Amino acid sequence: MDPREYELMFQVEDRHWWYRGMDAIMRTLLNQRYASGTRLNILDAGCGSGGGISNLLVDYGSVTGVDIEPIALAYCRKRSLSQVARASVIRLPFANAQFDIVASFDVLYERAVPDDLSALCEFMRVLAPGGRLFLRLPAYDWLRGQHDRTTHARKRYARKEVKRLLTQSGFIVERLSFANMFLFPIAALKRLSERLFLAPGARSDLEFNAGPLNGILRTVLTSEAPFIAGAGLPFGLSIVAVGRKI
Repeated sequence: MDPREYELMFQVEDRHWWYRGMDAIMRTLLNQRYASGTRLNILDAGCGSGGGISNLLVDYGSVTGVDIEPIALAYCRKRSLSQVARASVIRLPFANAQFDIVASFDVLYERAVPDDLSALCEFMRVLAPGGRLFLRLPAYDWLRGQHDRTTHARKRYARKEVKRLLTQSGFIVERLSFANMFLFPIAALKRLSERLFLAPGARSDLEFNAGPLNGILRTVLTSEAPFIAGAGLPFGLSIVAVGRKI
């Protein structure tokens, strides 16, 4: 990921509509299975600048974060998150069966993860029996845009591919759904127009300031949470999944 992207993440993820809406969706999935305040041992695999830890995961227990990029860990420490370490998600420096939860939000698609199946097998290894993986990935490879270039995207995923990878790595798939469906037409039009009017260089979606629309967009995305926790959504910009270790 471009170093500038980590700076943008650190600056905006506490209030940006996408992060806050996705946190609400993942919180709903967590609350179906765990009570807030539970003392769980949690790994954030690919923690980035630490927003997922401080805004979500810390409510469920003790969180350890790992990331391959030193700049990401530096931003975590600016959040006063000390329980972080440099490591690759395909070679985790932890003992077997150590965590109750592994969370990996928009990580496995990056070029820094050359083998997503190996990463999922590592998540399985460090999870305790009955532990769960909470996973989020970008959907549809045809939706590649300038933002994917700034995040060094290796690929985007199809739903059936995520299911296959989870099954191959030994997980029981408890939930598999698309997310960010209601705003999908607008986002798809934006991504496709970028191909027609490609500007030099690449620009992150995080550079766009939604201004007074930020709250509205957050509400729209958050409103998907009960649908995702229920029957699921048939399409969207992201894929969310919950896998359980037997």
